[in-house]
Amino acid sequence: MADTGLVETLLQRVEKVDGGLDSQDVATSLGVDHQAIVGAVKSLQALGDVISAEQRSSKHWELTGEGCEIAEQGSHEARVVSSIPEEGMPQSQLMVERLEDLVRDKLLLVQKGQASQLEEKEKNELKKRKLLSEVTVKSYWITKGSCFSTTITKQETELTPEMIASGSWKEKKFKPYNFEAMGVALDCGHLHPLMKVRTQFRQIFLEMGFTEMPTNNFIESSFWNFDSLFQPQQHPARDQHDTFFLSDPAQAHEFPQDYLERVRKVHSEGGFGSQGYKYDWKIEEAQKNILRTHTTAVSARMLYKLAQQEKFTPVKYFSIDRVFRNETLDATHLAEFHQIEGVVADFGLTLGDLMGILHQFFNKLGITKLRFKPAYNPYTEPSMEVFSYHEGLKKWVEVGNSGMFRPEMLLPMGLPEGVTVIAWGLSLERPTMIKYGINNIRELVGHKVNLQMVYDSPVCRLDS
Repeated sequence: MADTGLVETLLQRVEKVDGGLDSQDVATSLGVDHQAIVGAVKSLQALGDVISAEQRSSKHWELTGEGCEIAEQGSHEARVVSSIPEEGMPQSQLMVERLEDLVRDKLLLVQKGQASQLEEKEKNELKKRKLLSEVTVKSYWITKGSCFSTTITKQETELTPEMIASGSWKEKKFKPYNFEAMGVALDCGHLHPLMKVRTQFRQIFLEMGFTEMPTNNFIESSFWNFDSLFQPQQHPARDQHDTFFLSDPAQAHEFPQDYLERVRKVHSEGGFGSQGYKYDWKIEEAQKNILRTHTTAVSARMLYKLAQQEKFTPVKYFSIDRVFRNETLDATHLAEFHQIEGVVADFGLTLGDLMGILHQFFNKLGITKLRFKPAYNPYTEPSMEVFSYHEGLKKWVEVGNSGMFRPEMLLPMGLPEGVTVIAWGLSLERPTMIKYGINNIRELVGHKVNLQMVYDSPVCRLDS
């Protein structure tokens, strides 16, 4: 509510005139800020049809700061002339017979509210010199309303049980209900923590110059998911208790035959400086369709496509999408989860480059406590597991795996011998748990996750 005294003064001014008042004129006559009068108008409008206020717009010219200075002290040219010493100076130094400060005269006219006496050309010239500015003023034309009164009566906003019991509601004035009002917005529809962190991961990759890989094929052949990565066909990860196999269609049949033959040979006979695994590689195993167990299958396809280019060019790829494992659900494992993958291919890359990129990547996410532990992967050598400290669990939690792709994987694709590829795969769920202090998978993906959790909330509560 605006100042009561100002509201009453405004009502008294309106009562004394037959037509109406301009809010800007009222502010000038009372010597108050125009916004104070606007506040009084809004308060009266909230009381009902006490007054009628029509918004109007008008334009006028105002002096800028420099314009005010010139109006007060004279133009720069005039001040130069006035600075001539009493003893004078040679005419050759200052050729001025008579000075008329036209700029100041024009600015004084504007300052006195007589800008209409100037031609548009003169105004625009002063505007170009940044001595004048044209200002749009919004004001209200105020007239008496159908319920006009100089006495302010506060309207009730609620009908209480006491009013009904005593009957006092009959004598009170109630504020009209606005049935078109939207009401208070419901606190719902928040993004899931996974989607928030996924968006942040994607933005980080893009800021670091990575290109997103197409990952719209959940079904993958065992060839691209395992064999192309130099993962042997007898590896435990290819068993049914770790992988979901499809029954229809059970097999894939379209492969690059020359590449498939090189993969078969490096597995069973060796090559490219490797002795291979020395086993009978079978096309039937490579043809089996599965739900992809990692997005590295997509990376393999992209690297093979890169190798088919006439001239090699360095690349940085990333992907964020779902993968599937035949896992028993517990606090740290899911049968379906999201994998974040990054791949960099160039000449002369080292393990130090990989560690540097991972530090930069996680620092952008706000996770600064990292550790690296040597590990074994069939398709990377050397390999490292990546750990981050979980403040809620008070322990180091594995967040991903990384390494340098082996020559037995890259060279059969056709990539040049000097090219090295560093890569890492991270779970989206675990960094999200670390960021939000979520202690187990059920809290993260269960339908009872508190949807009011804001982006920077340190914890995620599980409602019972």
